[in-house]
Amino acid sequence: MIVYPNAKINLGLNVVRQRPDGYHDLETIFYPIPLQDALEVQELVEPSPEAIVGSRHRFRLAGTPLGGNPAENLVMRAVALLEEDFELPPLDIFLYKHIPAGAGLGGGSADAAFTMLLINEKFQLGLSDDDLMRRLASIGADCPFFVLNRPCFATGIGDELTPIDLDLSGWHLVLVKPDITVSTREAYAAVTPQEPLLPLDYVTRRPVSEWQSLMHNDFEHSVFLQYPEIAAIKDRLLDLGATYAAMSGSGSAVYGLFTTPLLHIEEKFSDCFVRQREL
Repeated sequence: MIVYPNAKINLGLNVVRQRPDGYHDLETIFYPIPLQDALEVQELVEPSPEAIVGSRHRFRLAGTPLGGNPAENLVMRAVALLEEDFELPPLDIFLYKHIPAGAGLGGGSADAAFTMLLINEKFQLGLSDDDLMRRLASIGADCPFFVLNRPCFATGIGDELTPIDLDLSGWHLVLVKPDITVSTREAYAAVTPQEPLLPLDYVTRRPVSEWQSLMHNDFEHSVFLQYPEIAAIKDRLLDLGATYAAMSGSGSAVYGLFTTPLLHIEEKFSDCFVRQREL
């Protein structure tokens, strides 16, 4: 079976308060976008010399290089969580990465969620969406979102999800990811939590033309100071006519919403990952 894990963008991100456990309460809007990886899972017919050390499974990766230990990839962590309660056969897992890592787009979280969804369906484990979301929350705060995979108002640490009626169909998304990785831990450390003047679920009910003055990403101030190249991308998108532009999550990807497609957009952002999609 093959599935196509998709990315998300954050529409606004308010860091509201620091919690006693060291995490932060936030509010943001998760919005799924049509930028996808490809994930295939099938039974491993014969033992493979390529199997992960200490595992019965083979995990192969292509596309955008990720580095790191394959056994620690979020796909394999999702498999390990399912194996705590279910006896799975040896698996042959192939992941083609297209969503850039370290971008605030949730690519790894989507891969983990789609892995659980696919295995649950393929082997008829009978897990409900709530069951899957509970397991995925232990991998990452935004993993449960990809089970619902529809616009959601997220609170708590990003794991408390309320689906909302928000439709950006017809808007053109331009996504720009420079060759910069922003540390999420450092981004949080540089933010001063504060209550927002306007809740995001109210702001997103306003016309998109009003969002630039009403909706903000609290990470932008500190991240832009450290990485002015990212700030320059946002300014460039606005100069090109974006109705709304912002950094997604803690970065480093920046996106713009346009009413019409842009021609030759890749030429306007050298040495960056650039994609244009109709939402």
